Order: sequence, then C-alpha cells, then structure tokens
Amino acid sequence: MKLSVPVTVPVTGRAAVAVAVAVATLFTTGSIAGAAPAAEPVAAAAPDLPVAGVKAHLTQFQSIAAANGGNRAHGRAGYTASLNYVKGKLDAAGFTTTVQSFTSGGRTGYNLIADWPGGDTDQVLMAGSHLDSVSSGPGINDNGTGSAAVLEAALAVSRAGYQPTKHLRFAWWGAEELGLVGSRYYVNNLSAAGRARISGYLNFDMIGSPNPGYFVYDDDPTIEQTFKDYFAGIGVATEIETEGDGRSDHAPFKSAGVPVGGLFTGASRTKTAAQAAKWGGTSGQAFDRCYHSSCDTTSNINDTALDRNGDALAYAVWELSE
Repeated sequence: MKLSVPVTVPVTGRAAVAVAVAVATLFTTGSIAGAAPAAEPVAAAAPDLPVAGVKAHLTQFQSIAAANGGNRAHGRAGYTASLNYVKGKLDAAGFTTTVQSFTSGGRTGYNLIADWPGGDTDQVLMAGSHLDSVSSGPGINDNGTGSAAVLEAALAVSRAGYQPTKHLRFAWWGAEELGLVGSRYYVNNLSAAGRARISGYLNFDMIGSPNPGYFVYDDDPTIEQTFKDYFAGIGVATEIETEGDGRSDHAPFKSAGVPVGGLFTGASRTKTAAQAAKWGGTSGQAFDRCYHSSCDTTSNINDTALDRNGDALAYAVWELSE
C-alpha cells in the first residue's frame, strides 16, 4: 500500500482530449492557436488511503478499550477516550471540531463534528461513522473500521491541502448502538436551512468484516453509482446492501430528505456459496462471526476489505465534493 503524497495527477476525460488537441496544435503550428484562455483546472485525484494508517487507529481503539473495561460504549470512559483520540488528530490537522452532547439512558453521550475550512457552505458533503461499541466488546470492526477510515480520509484531506468546491464535514456519532441516538440528535437539531445545505451524507459502518462482502447502499443513485464505479475500476463486484438497511446513522439523514449512501461488508448474516465464489472467504459462515461480541478485536479484520473500502471512501469524498 503506497503512502498518500502529493503527486502529478494524470489527466483524463474531457481534460485529456483538450490537452491532446493543444499538443497536436503546438507540434503543427509552433503555438497554441488563438492564445485561448487557460483550460479549466483538472479535478484533483483521490489519494490512495494508507491502510496502515487506518489500522494504526484501530490499534489505538483496541488499547483504549483494554484500558477501560473492554469496551468503548456510550457513556463509558472508553467512548470518551476514543472521542478525545479522534479529536486530537483532527485538531492537529487543522479542522474546526465541535463536540455535541446529548443524553441517552441516563448517560451523557457525544458526537464529534469536524469541518474542513473552505468550500461552499451552502453545499456540504458529509462523511460519518459511529464511534461507540456495544458494552460486550471493543467494537473494532463495529465500528472502529468505519471510524478509523473516516478519520484517515479526513487526515488525507489535510495532507493534500484539498480545497474542493463543496464544504467538507466529517462526523463520529455516539450511541448508535442504542438506536441511532447521536446521529438522530444531530439531524433533529439542524434548522431546515441547515439540513437543506447538506448535499450528501456518506455512512461507513463495518467495512472490514473478516469474511467480507462488498455491499453498497442504494438510497441515492448518484452516490450509489460513485461507489460502484470505484469497485468496478478495481474489478470487485458489489451487491446492494440490505442487512443493515435503515439500521445505521444514514437513516436519520434520509428521513430528513438528505441524499445518503455508504458501504458495508456484512454482519451476522451468512455468506452464500455464490457470494464466496464471487468474493472469496467461507460460505456458510457469517460475514462477521464476532459481531457484537468480545472477540471483535483487531484480529477480527480483513485487511483487503478494509483497504478497498477505505480507498472507495476517499474516492467518493473527492468525486462528490467537486
């Protein structure tokens, strides 16, 4: 996995055609005809999200859980420590972070919102994941994987000094495991105008399952096609996500009329023989045998799935924010 560094971006699509015409004119006439105005800037290519960086965050989440009763659940010290870890990385990278508090089950919970300076604040692209685990385990696949990949994508934005047309906002939700409490609180506390300004919300929940499938949400056609394009480009077949439909943090956004999409690698459902033939892995076993269990540790991750989904996440953020 190569590290994400600034590189010269290959020119593709309409821009490639324009360059080819200009070069042909230069070689035949010695100048570019008519001294035409400069071409529109070529859109920046999404970085290859370093899976080693994503896994480093997972190691931190595992250590946090181990030091705090074995979990990172809502209202527990492990959740607060997880939030502080993510916030520290974002603050150091130049994000404007906001901690939003709410109450559920007699305990205080927190959402973490991170805004990247710049972009049109009337067009906000959000990417998010739930940061809490269940109380029975450290929650490394569910949902350390989504949280770590969203964090690494945000850090990639900072490393690239990326300045897209749209405003970028990243979010880590509390108390998802208690019924989407944190994300629903956030959406319900937006004004009508604030909701209307969100052009899309991308959700990442369980993207490194040990016996993975490659599932894409079908809620919004544009977002769905963006993810499908990425996976088609690397030769990986996808299926429409149904197991978690409406059961993760995209649901409150969708109910509020925000276009949503996301990725998922499967939970307690069983992988079929057809799916194993398509994706590898073991048929007749759950996508994640450690779902909501104490064995959902850093050993419960498929690196290839985590790598592919992390790169798809970055691709979608870059593509949909232009």
